[in-house]
Amino acid sequence: MSEQNAVIGIFNSHTEAETSIKELQKAGFDMKKLSIVGKDYHTEEHVVGYYNAGDRMKFWGKQGAFWGGFWGLLFGSAIFIIPGVGPLVVFGPLVGWIVGALEGAVVVGGLSALGAALYSVGIPNDSTLQYETALKSDKFLVIAHGTSGQVSEAKSILETAGAAQTDIHHGIRGEIEAQY
Repeated sequence: MSEQNAVIGIFNSHTEAETSIKELQKAGFDMKKLSIVGKDYHTEEHVVGYYNAGDRMKFWGKQGAFWGGFWGLLFGSAIFIIPGVGPLVVFGPLVGWIVGALEGAVVVGGLSALGAALYSVGIPNDSTLQYETALKSDKFLVIAHGTSGQVSEAKSILETAGAAQTDIHHGIRGEIEAQY
């Protein structure tokens, strides 16, 4: 496995998260190295989980326009129902990490499948708990992967776009592109 770095930004609204993605794209950031995750409130369906690395998604839920805007930019998509967190929509390489954690039956004390996926690639346990708490509070996570220079530049962009908090994690494990 290759050693990578990541910056994770916590955003209070989908508008701020969307702005950050657009700013990263304008700056030439590789969209295959970018993930976004947030809650979806689609309650008409009782979905256990859904993911797609192909060219379309079955349904978007309440914030369809917001999530639909990422379809052409980010590789891979999923909807997961995470006990204790709720329904999450995920785009980018994080989808593969979550699926890997689920398929590998990764169990890390007190963490959901999302937390276990982040922990399995080297994000510290206390940080994964903080990110899960942010999602439970209806916040959005934007995750950018790359070299130290790339994540430092991405951190600056995320902060300018309105991130409530940004954290850099060095030496994470895992392939940048989704492996599913």
